[in-house]
Amino acid sequence: MSLAIRRTKDHAVKVVSTAFAGIALFLLAWILFTLVMKGLPALGLNVFTKITLPPGHEGGLLNAIVGSLIQIGIAMVIGTPIGLLAGTFLAENGKTTKVGHIARFVNDILLSAPSILVGLFVYAFLVNPFGGFSGWAGAVALAILVIPVIVRTTEDMLNLVPIGLREAAYALGAPQWKVVMMVTWRAARAGIMTGVLLSIARAAGETAPLLFTSLGNNSWSTDLSAPMASLPIAIYQYAGSPFDDWVALAWAGALLITVSVLLLNIVSRLFLARAG
Repeated sequence: MSLAIRRTKDHAVKVVSTAFAGIALFLLAWILFTLVMKGLPALGLNVFTKITLPPGHEGGLLNAIVGSLIQIGIAMVIGTPIGLLAGTFLAENGKTTKVGHIARFVNDILLSAPSILVGLFVYAFLVNPFGGFSGWAGAVALAILVIPVIVRTTEDMLNLVPIGLREAAYALGAPQWKVVMMVTWRAARAGIMTGVLLSIARAAGETAPLLFTSLGNNSWSTDLSAPMASLPIAIYQYAGSPFDDWVALAWAGALLITVSVLLLNIVSRLFLARAG
């Protein structure tokens, strides 16, 4: 193949790649522009200070915001230690063991599994047997979704820690648990925190599992044993409403989630850059 033909093919690939990248950026910018144009005018003080009210009464999303924060907070309390410890096991002890291979395979399946399947699983084991939807069930569903993200990130970050750091600690007579806590975790803490932030971003925008678990609630409620409101479900319900003020609240909620996820991703990038 001549040099001219190779250069032509290389130039063609670069042009096509650049064009598709431009299309992706254009679509993203279009989505963000639409969210800002429709959501920003509705993002008033009432969104953060008032609960859902009947149409025409200038209600807000306070109950949905608080419900989301409660469920995500509980999910992180459940999922973070499990994901951290599981990822540490895979990085430190599970590289060549059969248990490690099985755990890694199961984690990969959970990482790519549709979130609606997680919702159906929790519905079958926590909602249906116990007689109703609840905030606890929603938190458990979100915890199942965040665990594989934390596991994968923790394992990858710990694998990047130089082996010399571990060997130096072992040479001083430190046991393995102290080496993990005082050396490897400290060396990888920025990357591990990145995984935690990314898992929060994933949980914040999930709707499907909450439809089968916490269901939603238009009233103010912090009772975890009863149906609980959440921002994604409020957006899902209000977006198809025939009332203009509820549709406006849906756009405001969508903008709020988008900005929150964007900020979490920016912060996670900063942590990852610090780790590098």
